[in-house]
Amino acid sequence: MSICHPIIAITGSSGAGTTSVTRTFDNIFRREKVKAAVIEGDSFHRYDRKEMKQKAAEAEAAGNKHFSHFGPENNLFAELESLFANYAASGTGKRRKYLHDAEEAAPYQQEPGTFTPWEDVPPDTDLLFYEGLHGAVVTDTVDIAKHPDLLVGVVPVINLEWIQKLYRDKKMRGYSTEAVTDTILRRMPDYVHYICPQFEHTHVNFQRVPMVDTSNPFIARDIPSPDESMVVIRFANPKGIDFPYLRSMIDGSFMSRANTIVVPGGKMELAMQMIFTPFVWRMLERKKKAA
Repeated sequence: MSICHPIIAITGSSGAGTTSVTRTFDNIFRREKVKAAVIEGDSFHRYDRKEMKQKAAEAEAAGNKHFSHFGPENNLFAELESLFANYAASGTGKRRKYLHDAEEAAPYQQEPGTFTPWEDVPPDTDLLFYEGLHGAVVTDTVDIAKHPDLLVGVVPVINLEWIQKLYRDKKMRGYSTEAVTDTILRRMPDYVHYICPQFEHTHVNFQRVPMVDTSNPFIARDIPSPDESMVVIRFANPKGIDFPYLRSMIDGSFMSRANTIVVPGGKMELAMQMIFTPFVWRMLERKKKAA
């Protein structure tokens, strides 16, 4: 953690909804005139798209049925921790981009599914903002979770997470239900060992719970809408959180535990704005005083 060079990390599985949370922080940064060094978790995968496909085929031929993007062998955990540590110490570090599609790749004149060259984090940023799979990973060799000043977990109930992944990969990426199901199954051991344990290290968790039947996510036609959901917001340390104020401002909210508030799904972004804007204010105020 760092007063002069704070770090915010959003962590969650593929299909969890971390991108939606990132949009909320984008709005906060724009409104509060915060200059953030943005880090995409996909850029710390070890292999590009073609290499990953080849490695997966080799792993399957060798009898490994659980080769996935979630585990340490396919990610640069040490490099990610080094970035966090260097940024916290001096506001510097190395980053790159992963080019997901042709639109992202065009300015770099590269193929989609490749990485840009490593480059320095831009100078004079107010904070570092990470969004990806591994913002709170702890293993025998790395402890990424100890560096962020604010760690946010995005963890929908598992059936909803699968529905969101199925919908995205089928509608936006052209995959079949069978292909997405195979990916989910291959990732399960790494999901259990490297994704789930992160959420004991997060400072705040957002878990969307559908209020409609999601018993069989593999036949769902639509993602349950925000208005068909509730969001469970759990604080690891609720000290300083003004729950009465949040409840008064968010209709339909209630406390389920001393450290947990539940809000209607349609109010999730409002809740995030109200919770995280003061966090950002305090970070910038401490940074200003330290300078």
